[in-house]
Amino acid sequence: MLDLNGIYEQILFQTLGPLAEFKSATLIAAGNHNQGIRLASSEGIFFLKLNFDHEKDILAREAQGLDLLRKSTFLKVPEVYGYGRVEDYNYLLTEFLAGGKKQPNYWENLGIGLAHLHLTQRETFGLESDNFIASLYQKNPDTVDWLDFFIEQRLEPLLGKAYFDRLIPLDFLKKFQEIYPKLEGIFPKEKPSLVHGDLWSGNVIPTDSGEPSLIDPAIYFGHREMDLAFSRLFGGFDRQFYDSYESALPLEPEFESRIGVYNLYPLLVHLNLFGEAYLPGIQKIINRFQ
Repeated sequence: MLDLNGIYEQILFQTLGPLAEFKSATLIAAGNHNQGIRLASSEGIFFLKLNFDHEKDILAREAQGLDLLRKSTFLKVPEVYGYGRVEDYNYLLTEFLAGGKKQPNYWENLGIGLAHLHLTQRETFGLESDNFIASLYQKNPDTVDWLDFFIEQRLEPLLGKAYFDRLIPLDFLKKFQEIYPKLEGIFPKEKPSLVHGDLWSGNVIPTDSGEPSLIDPAIYFGHREMDLAFSRLFGGFDRQFYDSYESALPLEPEFESRIGVYNLYPLLVHLNLFGEAYLPGIQKIINRFQ
């Protein structure tokens, strides 16, 4: 029988040292690839993410993303205490955010904080290293043009994977690729901004004081509208969030018309992770360009 307590003890030893004594562990989240655990020890309470993927650096990349986020916004981002591998487990040990009642200025602060994050900019799209969105590999080579980056590093890899895994037929793949020339000129010309990369409601949680915090990033330097579009994919955030973002960092005209195009990427992510239920949403967007 697998001795998880022994795993927890090894993780505490590797991250906090020999004085850290394991007390208890409570499973608080579970998915196909990860487990989220409230880990109590003599040194305090921590959040432990365990991952069973064969990609041995997946949580190391997440740790790097959290560290860069923390340096780039006043929003709360959990502290990273350590990451590595114990036996067959990748692990990431971070600050535990207990969660509390949202303060009245919660959405306003989130909007302003995201705008602050997006003001972290550089000259090229991409990142110093590749990383992951959920369990899917995400390539981040330096690229001067946003449309090139969006097509070659975001859409094409996941479209190809979906075809290889028989989630889509060849005619669907070709129909999808036919929209690429029609995307020329629709994106505003802006400097690459640091984006969270996986900005949906499940990755924004209140702290114990009720302020917004960001977790589970898939960061890169991209078009800032990617985050705003992604936030609208599954119901959206409170209107105050969008109003406060716009007051701090206004969007270019006709953003609403671009949301679907941006969201082709997260929809392809969900198609590859969860199956064909996401095909109609993709089809609806590409039909606009036929």
